Amino acid sequence: MTEHPTVAAFGRSEGKLTVGGVPVDRLADRAGSTPYFAYDRQLLTDRIAQLRAALPEGLNLSYAVKANPMPAVVQHLSGLVDSFDVASSAEMLVALDTTVPANRISFAGPGKTDTELRQAVAAGVTIEMESENEADRLVRIGELLGVRPRVAVRVNPDFALKGSGMRMGGGPQQFGVDAERVPALLKRLGDTDLEFLGFHVFAGSQNLRAESLIDAQRHTVDLVLRLAEDAATPVRYVNLGGGFGIPYTDKDQPLDLAAVGDNLSELLTGRLRPALPEARVVVELGRYIVGESGVYVTRVVDRKESRGKTFLVVDGGLHHQLAASGNFGQVIRRNYPLAVGTGFGAEPVETVSVVGSLCTPLDLLGDNVTLPRADVGDLIVIFQAGAYGLTASPTAFLSHPAAAEMLV
Repeated sequence: MTEHPTVAAFGRSEGKLTVGGVPVDRLADRAGSTPYFAYDRQLLTDRIAQLRAALPEGLNLSYAVKANPMPAVVQHLSGLVDSFDVASSAEMLVALDTTVPANRISFAGPGKTDTELRQAVAAGVTIEMESENEADRLVRIGELLGVRPRVAVRVNPDFALKGSGMRMGGGPQQFGVDAERVPALLKRLGDTDLEFLGFHVFAGSQNLRAESLIDAQRHTVDLVLRLAEDAATPVRYVNLGGGFGIPYTDKDQPLDLAAVGDNLSELLTGRLRPALPEARVVVELGRYIVGESGVYVTRVVDRKESRGKTFLVVDGGLHHQLAASGNFGQVIRRNYPLAVGTGFGAEPVETVSVVGSLCTPLDLLGDNVTLPRADVGDLIVIFQAGAYGLTASPTAFLSHPAAAEMLV
């Protein structure tokens, strides 16, 4: 049986899957219970090295903390990436506790409250403004605090990233200022005491098609250079977004990172550097950095037959790992890579469905998957669990216990 490439990245010892070299059953003892999430420190380091090798020198790499805000993960990445992007004040505080300086932290997202804006201004992070109203509020807050806010304009582009799991640009959006409205906003900013740095353009996420990312990056550079002509001061910050996808299912083909890197190199050296020599140019990645480094491990608590079908009932479920259940944006549900962690590498002998402990038919973690025999007490491992796992799931649903997290 051919293993999914992410599954093959993890080790094994005496028939058990290992994370960071430690067998999953020993990690269960370390956690004190199941279910748990485990993130492999070395895989995170290796992924950053892979990105550094493929992306052009001089292009900054920013980690989108929302993908996985676990403090230990953020701390580890702080020594490997150039900057952080946060989407709440809680994420901002986690980022500020690392070695990354405040001026290398950006704060994006619609609906920032006055309290969050005050915190961000006081901390000295870059606030990526999502509306004209947010700009006006920042002017007032800066005056009250006696601190000059550092700002960038998040732009809702006049194009979309084709083939994205989630489109975050083009058409009407709650994200960013419509591209055609940005020149007027820039003119207003010139009359305020806001420190304007530049632009953030994020067109979409979870894209596995290099040609789509390349096309979006070229359009993004066109847009930024056009908007820069209306800026009252030199542009010092350009966030090109990200959108790099990871293969969740057997049908998905991994992203051609080399092709994306070559295009970014051409854009950086051929267009952005000559036109905006003072700009720090950034790609912002979350899922691509952490997604493949993590697993969700849950224990079989019951094995049952129902009218010819075998169910493995586990102590976890969608309340911890919503995405694997197909209820986090999937149009057609497809199984994530899944294995028996305590029988890792054994030959598959049966087709079963892995279901969670919640009283809803939506709590389906693996539908008709072919696995080695698993019994009560065995550990089921769901891969691609490093991003948008625990914090993207309805953890309070039906009041089951929370899952532990660990960086190994």
